[in-house]
Amino acid sequence: MAREFIVEADGGSRGNPGPAGYGAVVIDAATGETLTEAAEYLGVVTNNVAEYRGLLAGLRAAHDLDPAAAVHVRMDSKLVIEQMSGRWKIKHPDMKPLAMEAGRIFPAEQVTYEWIPREQNKHADRLANEAMDAGRRGEQWSAAASTAELDAGGRGAQLSPTAGTAPRKGRGELRDQPPLTGTVTTTDKPTADTRAASHVATAPQPTSGWASPDMGAPATFVLLRHGETPLTPQKRFSGSGGTDPALSDVGQEQACRVAEALARRGTIETILASPLTRTRQTAGAVAERLGLDVTIEEGIKETDFGAWEGLTFGEVRERYPDDLTTWLADPSAHPTGGGESFAETAARIAATRDKLIAAYAGRTVLLVTHVTPIKTFVQLALGAPLQSLFRMELSAASLSAVAYYADGNASVRLFNDTSHLRP
Repeated sequence: MAREFIVEADGGSRGNPGPAGYGAVVIDAATGETLTEAAEYLGVVTNNVAEYRGLLAGLRAAHDLDPAAAVHVRMDSKLVIEQMSGRWKIKHPDMKPLAMEAGRIFPAEQVTYEWIPREQNKHADRLANEAMDAGRRGEQWSAAASTAELDAGGRGAQLSPTAGTAPRKGRGELRDQPPLTGTVTTTDKPTADTRAASHVATAPQPTSGWASPDMGAPATFVLLRHGETPLTPQKRFSGSGGTDPALSDVGQEQACRVAEALARRGTIETILASPLTRTRQTAGAVAERLGLDVTIEEGIKETDFGAWEGLTFGEVRERYPDDLTTWLADPSAHPTGGGESFAETAARIAATRDKLIAAYAGRTVLLVTHVTPIKTFVQLALGAPLQSLFRMELSAASLSAVAYYADGNASVRLFNDTSHLRP
């Protein structure tokens, strides 16, 4: 009977790109015994390259132990897991040769892949950090000095190689592709109950005072408003219930500029976009530049402005003065014609936020969305009243960012940055 190994691997970069390292561990699936560890300081590379280098090291170590073994790879990099499972395309030129090299170490039928949360990958994470710490001292990692296994603690039932495993490489289906750049999949649409729920945030209650000194890496949402459409410079209401306008020529240029800016920063690991055309086009331009795919997230679409769609603020005031006055004073009021209230939008955004925090803990995710959702993310993070939405200015193709920590605390790190749009 063939042996069964579990390979846990991780990689990190302090700066992305920046000083980087990887860690990998091979475990006996039957006993939970650590069979071998590997780690290395890589110099200056990106997070994704470091993650792939960790995978390569783990697979090679497992192959050295027994080339006939069945191997179950567990990593907290969704990018690597989905690409190696065959469900996501590999577009980035730095990733393709690494993925091809990993696929040649074992026959595909001997390897399965599973994404795990970061807290279940502590052993490999600690090895990667040991490697980066050694590099900072001008040294290379030494197994003799490692305490990664002790720091990672017990694994227990987490080691089952059959529970929750992803399909073997080649069996997964590629995600649906609409006629724009980047591969797209769709998540579940919010229910009517979610839309009608209270707008009070449902995230864990933050602790008061200073946070613990080691809360781990936060889930960071970089919030990108889409580029201009023909309605944008005219300041017309443009929500999810209107004509769904596409980007104008100016908007397309803005999307290209923000894509270049995000490529220079190098921190985006996942791209989610509202289902509307303008956000999908903006996200597509960024995805093409970063070599990533786009996932459609219904929860971050724009508010439905009902009968006000396509009208200017002045035109709404002229035609529906009483409805507008009520809407400006009461967050639970709806636009004329049964649109979405700010309270309903806030409930939707809060539910989506909680889902994404759980899914992307410790990761940096680009959300390509709209004015009201971005303002609502910021309003919820600050604990401000809903009326604060009227006191925020948000430009087309602007960047904002909010980070969420394990104890429920949030930190607004950026708001309405448009520096990338300047010549």
